Amino acid sequence: GLERIQKLLSLLGNPQDRLRFVHVAGTNGKGSTTVMTASVLQEAGYKTGVFISPYVLDFRERMQVDREMISEADLTQLVERVRPLVEQMRAGGEIVAEFELVTALAMCYFEQQRCDIVCLEVGIGGRFDSTNVIAPPLAAVITAISLDHTQMLGDTVEQIAVEKAGIIKRNTDVVCYAKQDPGALAVLMQHCAETGSRLILPSAGSVEIKSLTAFGSDFAYGGEEYHIRLAGEHQVYNALSAIETIRVLQNKGFAVREEQLKNGLANAKFPARFEVLHERPMIILDGAHNPDGAKALAAALHSLGKVRIAAVVGMLAEKAVDTLLSEIGPLCTRMIAVDIDNPRALGRDALCTEASAYCADCRSASDYIEAIRLAAEAVGEDGIVIICGSLYLAADIREIALAYKN
Repeated sequence: GLERIQKLLSLLGNPQDRLRFVHVAGTNGKGSTTVMTASVLQEAGYKTGVFISPYVLDFRERMQVDREMISEADLTQLVERVRPLVEQMRAGGEIVAEFELVTALAMCYFEQQRCDIVCLEVGIGGRFDSTNVIAPPLAAVITAISLDHTQMLGDTVEQIAVEKAGIIKRNTDVVCYAKQDPGALAVLMQHCAETGSRLILPSAGSVEIKSLTAFGSDFAYGGEEYHIRLAGEHQVYNALSAIETIRVLQNKGFAVREEQLKNGLANAKFPARFEVLHERPMIILDGAHNPDGAKALAAALHSLGKVRIAAVVGMLAEKAVDTLLSEIGPLCTRMIAVDIDNPRALGRDALCTEASAYCADCRSASDYIEAIRLAAEAVGEDGIVIICGSLYLAADIREIALAYKN
């Protein structure tokens, strides 16, 4: 429920009521769509807040203004302001959850910074997510919906879509992912009808993809040509959501020129989203960990043509282990299983055993440097090493991969 976050924000003077939002929910693509939309708004001169989760390298990534993370001093000051209120609520028997606290800190920070607009990513679900405490946003964005967090959100796409649709309030402009699952789309259409909201579905058929590389994509849409740095065909469709969201905002008085839209999309970047960390061999880091993410990753790898691929994989036990391995394994010359520093991790030996069903050469490695070396050895300088399976792995291995020397 939203009762605790509502009470905490009320004690703080309801800072969220003095902010304007683009609210982004979905299973895959939330972070990328949020960052692309924010990048365009910043390019157009608007002071733009960004709230994302989870972070990859630093907790402060969760709260950014104009691409700058909240400073340690500002974060400390806000925690000192909010903590007594959290303790006051605890004394009354109301335990504030971590994500509720983080949401409250972000709302205070964005108000303190006098943001013109905030691009607000949902944590999990939507209906009962603590970000859903806001008034109707300027635009609600629903990215690709698929199976994830099924223990909390439901075990069908339709059930999950109900939770995501919870961010759609009365008379809201709703931008939907162009290739949305049909069952999820039906739920969103019904919810829009019930709330008097307008559903905007970009035309996937009118997109002309001109090039897909590991360094980004070029495409034409609506009579204009665009470039994005985020790689993979799925990111082109996330970019369509960002473009249509900007169109909604333009109709509401935001002055964004076409050149600013193009530059903002081209400048957007996001760690661990098919991120190239090293060129020879090409080492790519991707946070794919659920079925649709695995399929999008496999498609992105396919788009790079015939090249030797090795994977370094670490996963949480409750994630779609078999789906990711079955999508990535057949593309790989070698797979290296590693441990993740998380109590919910699937051990590397068990992961290696499962991977052997899809790749003939599977090994486990006790440390990340060794894992990258074994993978690079298998593909040579002209090959690709893909690191995937979990954002927890991405956070721990990214700096090691950046520093890799042949």
